[in-house]
Formats: sequence, C-alpha cells, structure tokens
Amino acid sequence: MILSNIFDILYQNLADSSILEAIAVIFGILSVWFAKKENILVYPTGIISVLIYTYICFFAKLYADMGINFVYFVMSIYGWYMWSRKDAEKYVLPISWCKKKDHLISAGMLIGFFILLSYFLSNYTDSNVPVIDSLTTSIFIVGMWLMARKKIENWIYWIIGDIISIPLYFYKDLALTSIQFIVFLILAIMGFIEWRNKLKRMN
Repeated sequence: MILSNIFDILYQNLADSSILEAIAVIFGILSVWFAKKENILVYPTGIISVLIYTYICFFAKLYADMGINFVYFVMSIYGWYMWSRKDAEKYVLPISWCKKKDHLISAGMLIGFFILLSYFLSNYTDSNVPVIDSLTTSIFIVGMWLMARKKIENWIYWIIGDIISIPLYFYKDLALTSIQFIVFLILAIMGFIEWRNKLKRMN
C-alpha cells in the first residue's frame, strides 16, 4: 500500500514535470558523463543545466541550491579554464589524489559553508529544509572545487551529495530531478572508478 502510494506520487510528479526541468536534467546528465570521461565538454553542458536550475530552485524554495547553481556557473568557468590551460611545455592538469592540505581546505570549506548557509536559510528565508539544503550545497561546492582541480576525491563528495539529494528533490515534488540524482549517483561511482584506474595507468 505504502509502495503503491509512493509510485502514485512519483507518477504524478513526473507528469507535472516541466520541459525546462527535462532540458536541465538532460544537460546535467551529459555534464556528469563528460566529467567521467575527463572530457572538457563537462563545462559547457553543465553551464546550461545550472543556469536552468537556478531558476527552478528559486520557485522550489531551495535557495541554497539556487545559490550553488550560480556558484557552479562561476566554478565551471574556472574549471573550463583550468582544464584547457596549457603552459609553454604543453602541460595539462593531471588527475591526482588530494594531499593533506587539500583535505584540510575541503573540510574547512564544507564546515564554513554549512554554518553560513544554514544560519542564513534558517533566519532570512522561508525554506522548510534549511539544514539539508545547506548540507548538500556545501558538499557540492567542495566537490566542484575538487573537480576543477582534477582531484579524484571530488567523486566521493558527489556520491554523498547525490545520496542525500535523491529524497530531498522527491520531497520537493521534483521527481524528474530526483531520478536525475539517481543517475548522477551511478555515474559518480563509475567516474571514481574510471579516474582511479586512469591514475593507476599513468603511474
């Protein structure tokens, strides 16, 4: 009975999904697929998706997620530059593991963004999920930063954030986006394995 109700809600939410959300989902999945393949097209496809989601999240009252999509846009420009930049010796940014300093910076960013966002959302917005929204946003900001620097651990942050986002977007009646995060989760796991194997072959 409960399972039947869940599927009924899912079906209704999918039926109510907008064309705009569908376009954002398609480009979002393409972006993660290109990231898995270490293909620079991760950035132009991602930019299209995040700009649309900035609009969608505003009306869903997911204000932190709306903000992170703008951050994604900025970080995508930065990542696009980092991935395409070559020096005089044709050096291209390689895949690598995080060092101790990277882990400390990541932890500091995660905690700092979470405290700031949760305080802001709880006190200055009408969000009904301020803590979870702040948590996923903080996780994804760190993941985006690590991806721009081609650190393998970026996939771990995406995996954790995706797991939390699946029920969050379903709760916010964005079933198509919730399904997108299931696909994201699968691709993130595959991306972690693929990047790790690439690094092994390089060494």
